[in-house]
Amino acid sequence: MLAITRFITGKRTAWAVLLGTVVAVGLLFALLPANESEDFPAAGLPETSQAAQVTELLAEFPSADQTAAIVVWSRSGATLTTADQTAITAAAEQLGAASIAPRATAPQFSDDGQAALSVVPLEAAGATPDVAKTANDIRSTALNALPSGLTAYVTGPVGFQADVTNAFAGADFRLLLVTVIVVAVLLIVTYRSPVLWIVPLAVVGLADGLAGKVAGALAEPLGFALDASISGILSVLVFGAGTNYALLLVARYREELLHTENRNVAMRTAVTSAGPAIAASGGTVALSLATLVFAELAGNRALGIACAIGVLIAILFALLVLPAALVVCGRGLFWPFIPRAADETAPVRTGFWTRLGRKAARNPVIITVVSVLAIGSLAFGLNGAAVGLSQADQLLGNPESVVAQDIVKESFSAGLTSQTVVLTLDAASADTVAVARGTDGVSAAVAGEKAGGLTRIDVTLESEPGSDTTFATLSQLRNNLADTPDAVSQALVGGSDATSLDTKISAERDQALILPLILGIVFLILTLLLRSLVAPVLLIATVLGTFFASLGASNLIFQNLLGFAAFDTSVVLFSFLFLVALGVDYNIFLTTRAREEAKRYGTREGMVRALSSTGAVITSAGILIAAVFAVLGVLPVVALTQIGVIVCIGVLLDTLVVRTVLVPALVFLVDDRFWWPSRPVATRR
Repeated sequence: MLAITRFITGKRTAWAVLLGTVVAVGLLFALLPANESEDFPAAGLPETSQAAQVTELLAEFPSADQTAAIVVWSRSGATLTTADQTAITAAAEQLGAASIAPRATAPQFSDDGQAALSVVPLEAAGATPDVAKTANDIRSTALNALPSGLTAYVTGPVGFQADVTNAFAGADFRLLLVTVIVVAVLLIVTYRSPVLWIVPLAVVGLADGLAGKVAGALAEPLGFALDASISGILSVLVFGAGTNYALLLVARYREELLHTENRNVAMRTAVTSAGPAIAASGGTVALSLATLVFAELAGNRALGIACAIGVLIAILFALLVLPAALVVCGRGLFWPFIPRAADETAPVRTGFWTRLGRKAARNPVIITVVSVLAIGSLAFGLNGAAVGLSQADQLLGNPESVVAQDIVKESFSAGLTSQTVVLTLDAASADTVAVARGTDGVSAAVAGEKAGGLTRIDVTLESEPGSDTTFATLSQLRNNLADTPDAVSQALVGGSDATSLDTKISAERDQALILPLILGIVFLILTLLLRSLVAPVLLIATVLGTFFASLGASNLIFQNLLGFAAFDTSVVLFSFLFLVALGVDYNIFLTTRAREEAKRYGTREGMVRALSSTGAVITSAGILIAAVFAVLGVLPVVALTQIGVIVCIGVLLDTLVVRTVLVPALVFLVDDRFWWPSRPVATRR
């Protein structure tokens, strides 16, 4: 390891490292196969779920290659006029000309006379490759020659998928642009230099580009698919983590430049000192992400693999490429505050962080109690929290499909736009229809196509798609069918709502499995790194407290300010993953330095000096990564906005409260027992 460090920090070899990196990255970009991200995130259900089985079996039916758009006409709550009805009928006939079932597009007028609806069956092979264009074409036809004040909206499978696709359109570029701007501004503020920020930003940007390329190339061989949401989170994570590691390395490098005139020696010391903490921190994040390979949902597995690849690449660039780049650029990179070698016997700094550490050392009990009460009070914000958003609540703003769904809910049946499919044996079709119709919450059940000994039964529910009421109805329907004797019990319930229900069930199973695995990995890494059994327990407890506090605070914001009815299905797991892994990052940076200082000054003074040395850089890193995750809010997708807000709040809590005062106070309380059973304290002053 020392030989590698000498090579990347040498006067001539540092240039070789940079040249080799440019050549290697260029070759990888040229030779690695391209992989196009999917615009629409797939459910990725396990084969054992009923919804997945229904989807597979429906491939044998005549209507397998069909989808549908639902057009809704409305006069903003006013009664439709005779002229409106005539125009709607004419528009529906035009829609029929573009449909594979012209008669099916005949309009239905609501009983209250305020809305009309037309179902437009389409061939999926022609409609879904460019679903946004399909929706636009249908909308244009539906709006043609309408009376003033009458409006047409597109919803249903085509409308909702088009809105999701539009939400992610250009997502990679928007996220990258905003992320780069945020990182650049914060680096300039942190370094107070007009030039220094360029080097770490360039290195991290190169790592981000390579991470996306490598993840895309490995997607098919490793059996996962990238979509726009995964690509966005990958980019944010690589920029956030990579910049974090860069901040720590640059801070240690600058500190060493104050002790030696030779910048190569200074960087060598910085890499050997900060390198293990960076590797351990990044390894914790990567291994935590890797636990997602055990998830049931393919989307979770894809996120875990892609982001683990990204973090590993960020670590390599931080420890190999960035040191070489900084050494090549020389001390002048820090202009106008160029570090100069000073007297090594100078006393410890007595700045803000030193004073804060000494105050915490004098009042550890009070600080611990106040911090725990503050964190606990925020966690109480979880009272009344719910998990699972309806289809209409998954997008921000007021997308067209959601507006149309509201009209359908008011004037027709809320479940009309989302069809539920039951597959049953031909001989049991009549009995299955009877059971479905007898289930509370079902408004209609009609037997239809037959294929392979199975009959398709189209079921319409009374409740809103993706709502808790819909999920309860589907669960009851499945139970009623399973409890019916003979062939009816073999019936399977699928469709879009059943897919959402099974996704929620699988997400809960993933959460129950992955969360303990992440905690186990974090405990193991902390134990090996700090050679302690007490420290990992205390540090993990603080991180868990931060997680629940950030969830509670976010829940209050979501329900009272942003109007989100619940957490999205995937949000709790992803937030836990990022907050625990990133929270442990900062604890590793602090406690590894404290252990290093404790060998010379003792545990209490070592913690004060560690806080003094790392306080500014860790706080800067925390603020930066909080801002980077907040960037996820630029996309009009509720799940990404929620993850961004939760991680932003959690990282700020961890950086400004937990790591700043609570962890030092806990160390001051337990003193040398913090390192038990090891004894890092060799001598005391």
